[in-house]
Amino acid sequence: MKPKSDEDETELFREATRGVKPLSHAARVTGDSPKPRPRARFARADRLLVLEEILHGGADEPELTAADPTLFARPGVSAVTLRKLRRGQYRVQGELDLHGLSVEEAKIQLRDFLLGAVQRNASCLRIVHGKGLRSGPRGPVLRQLVNGALRRTRQVLAFASARQVDGGTGAVYVLLDPRA
Repeated sequence: MKPKSDEDETELFREATRGVKPLSHAARVTGDSPKPRPRARFARADRLLVLEEILHGGADEPELTAADPTLFARPGVSAVTLRKLRRGQYRVQGELDLHGLSVEEAKIQLRDFLLGAVQRNASCLRIVHGKGLRSGPRGPVLRQLVNGALRRTRQVLAFASARQVDGGTGAVYVLLDPRA
């Protein structure tokens, strides 16, 4: 078989595309125009869910304030689980009160408490750290200590400020991973 020359190939192409009309081109986006601002779809959905829950929530639910910033959940923790934790619906299997301790003393107590809870296969804990009203300009130092330590502890699935009757923003409920 003899290879075809470039002229033959060109002639075949022209013959095959005879009568073809070009497509109309839509306007192209160039890099010169500013990009649209990203929209936070899930944040908006979360706000709508909160509003819906406030409007249609049950009478037995504890009242949560907007000033309750202590809330953490690892990826994979369901919204239902987090809601039950915030409402104090899990049985607390251990409690630690850090009131009056220095930061160094609190670190040791917290570490030992978490280690013991993991060894006992406890699933829900309450840690009272106080509101930090006497911490001065440093802010609530024990609360910050507990928040940071819990986030770094891999066995902690989630934690949230306690209900008012259990200490409010001066305490947290902690949910541990039973498999860890």
